[in-house]
Amino acid sequence: MANGQWYPPEWPERIRALAAGTMTPATPRRAATVMLLRDAQGVEVHMLRRRTSMAFAAGAYAYPGGGVDPRDDDRQVRWAGPSRKEWAVRLGVPEQDAQAVVCAAVRETFEEAGVLLAGPTPDSVVDDTTGADWTADRQALVDRDLSFAEFLRRRGLVLRSDLLGAWARWITPEFEPRRYDTWFFVAALPVGQRTSDDSSEADRTVWIRPGEAAAGYDRGELSMMPPTIATLRTLDAYGTAAEALDGAAGRDLTPVLAQARLEGDELVLSWPGHDEFTKHISNGGN
Repeated sequence: MANGQWYPPEWPERIRALAAGTMTPATPRRAATVMLLRDAQGVEVHMLRRRTSMAFAAGAYAYPGGGVDPRDDDRQVRWAGPSRKEWAVRLGVPEQDAQAVVCAAVRETFEEAGVLLAGPTPDSVVDDTTGADWTADRQALVDRDLSFAEFLRRRGLVLRSDLLGAWARWITPEFEPRRYDTWFFVAALPVGQRTSDDSSEADRTVWIRPGEAAAGYDRGELSMMPPTIATLRTLDAYGTAAEALDGAAGRDLTPVLAQARLEGDELVLSWPGHDEFTKHISNGGN
């Protein structure tokens, strides 16, 4: 491949099945992912490479993220920053969904990167998440033995929703059996905290400048899904993490959903507004 666009070989067959009416699209699962930023002679973003054993996007570079835990829909958590109602308006979902999506963003960042956007008071953030007790809590969250709301309650912590900025929303194509309705967020690495490299879903983690990562993708050296490289390219315009967070308020959250159509003897796969990902597939093969 000319670049690092993640493209499963089974997609053409699935697209044809969808067009023929022999595939019923799965309902997308709500999800959140976080572009964690730090200032280091320019902005760097934290990325992980998904293990080759993963069922979805194996080997692709991504950000910490994952599905919503339904237990976070209605359990009240101590909350700082924009209200749940304000988040509901920003994300375009009901209030309880907004809480669950924001909780997922904060929880997944802690699970996969060891970084926690929460503190003992509405204007503070924990300064150290290392140690055996924190590791045990992270594993309990990963295993879903512990809900995020209960984790915060036990620790006496306030979720800092003001440290997040909503950036984009992408929905997995209808022909993919594992579908996610994913909100992308930006956040700055809190002072005193550092990322962990022991994610259960990653075999490599890196801090990298967005432009450098995009160049690696363009050379075909780094594999990424379209939402990852698309959001990565938009980060390159910002000189600091604070500037990116400020810029989040003006970002368009209209969902991006891939479309497939038949043109002559070709299947054309496209993502509206993102022409670089368009694929032309022979109707007789991959």
